[in-house]
Amino acid sequence: MKISIVTISFNQAEFIERTIISVLSQKQDVDLDYIVIDAGSTDGSRKIIEKYKEGIDQIIFETDEGPSDGLNKGFSLAKGEIYGFLNSDDTLYPGALKAAIDYLTIHTEVDVVSGHAYIIDAKDIILRKSFSQPMALKQYAYGACIINQPSTFFRKAVFNNTKGFNKENRCNWDGELFVDMALTGAKFKVTNGFWSGYRLHSVSITASTKLDNAMRDFNVRMFEKIMGRPLQKYDRYFSLLCRLLRFIKNPIALWERLSKGKIYGRDLSN
Repeated sequence: MKISIVTISFNQAEFIERTIISVLSQKQDVDLDYIVIDAGSTDGSRKIIEKYKEGIDQIIFETDEGPSDGLNKGFSLAKGEIYGFLNSDDTLYPGALKAAIDYLTIHTEVDVVSGHAYIIDAKDIILRKSFSQPMALKQYAYGACIINQPSTFFRKAVFNNTKGFNKENRCNWDGELFVDMALTGAKFKVTNGFWSGYRLHSVSITASTKLDNAMRDFNVRMFEKIMGRPLQKYDRYFSLLCRLLRFIKNPIALWERLSKGKIYGRDLSN
């Protein structure tokens, strides 16, 4: 099966080459369709992208209405039966694409498959492990379900069953897409492989707290979308319980969190 990977790029010259190489290095193992969208970088990113134009199937240099719009453009051009997307500061690990294709080829009943991820810094040093969990809508509503986006791949058909990425979402567009897939009945599974490096750096959304309000709004909106009712004060206790149960089910994840620290809002100034 052909797999389409979309990378959206905007002023990530420090990392974009590592991202591209991590994808193209797997071309010998899979039937790859690679699409790179750059919305108007001014830091030299476009020169780096053009350096690899022989390996990249489609390069689009044009403005868009934000990351979600760029991803929608990319997937509108995709030719694969399996889709994935990789931000321009993240990396795929060797064998990830083949592992995803092999899994979805064997498990024809599965629509979305996720591996785990290593959280890495600007120098590719591993900070900690991050474990994906099978999508469970109620747990997601209570903030107790993690799906590592760069380690997640899905069938074209299940993407087409949604409206695509929400262009108004500027902080967690991948999470909303996964929720929308689950609401259409998509079947999610998790494997034990570590398929990607999810990068934290000083200006990344996850490391920064600059979108705190947007993240809170997103969480409230997803709760209402999933549960069909407004968030209440007592839901805070259910959220704590669900998060506790998540760690009980995966004590290794608890150890990673306690011994190596949080992901969101992490201080990377040093």
